[in-house]
Amino acid sequence: MKIAVLADTHIPKRARQLPQKAINIIKQSDLLIHAGDILTAEFLEFLSRIIPVQAVLGNNDLGVSLPEKLEIELEGVKLGIVHDSGPSKGRAGRMKRLFPQADAVVFGHSHIPMNVREEGILLFNPGSATDKRRQPSCTMGTLDVLNGSISGTIVELDQPL
Repeated sequence: MKIAVLADTHIPKRARQLPQKAINIIKQSDLLIHAGDILTAEFLEFLSRIIPVQAVLGNNDLGVSLPEKLEIELEGVKLGIVHDSGPSKGRAGRMKRLFPQADAVVFGHSHIPMNVREEGILLFNPGSATDKRRQPSCTMGTLDVLNGSISGTIVELDQPL
C-alpha cells in the first residue's frame, strides 16, 4: 500500500495550489494522510475527490471539522496522526505515550521534514508542499506499507504557484 503524506499546505494562504508533482504522487497512491493545517473545507473536499483522505486538525484550521488526533491500522501497521508533536527533545517518548500501539506517527506543524526511527517508532513529518520556510525546498512524503512493516520517503517538490 502506498500512502501520500501532506502537512501544512496552508492553501490558499501560502499558495493557490499544490505543485503538480505532489498531485501526481497523490493520484498514484492508495490513501492520503494530511497532518493538519489544511486550512479550508474546500481544499479538503478537493483532495477527497482525488483519493480517500485521513486528516487531523491543525492550529490554523478554521471551519474544518477534523479530529485532533487519529489512530488507524493499515495492513497490520498501526499509525498515529497528530498535527503538533511538540519539541524535538523527548518527541519519541511523547509520541509513544500518545499512541502506545503505533508503529509510526505522522505529524506536521514545524514544516521540517523528518523520517527517523527512534525508540522503536517511525517519526514522520512530510514538511510542507507549499511553505518551505527555512528548508531548502518544499516537500511531501510517501509511506509504503508491506507485509506488516512501514517505511517512509521524503520527496522534494518544486515551488508551488
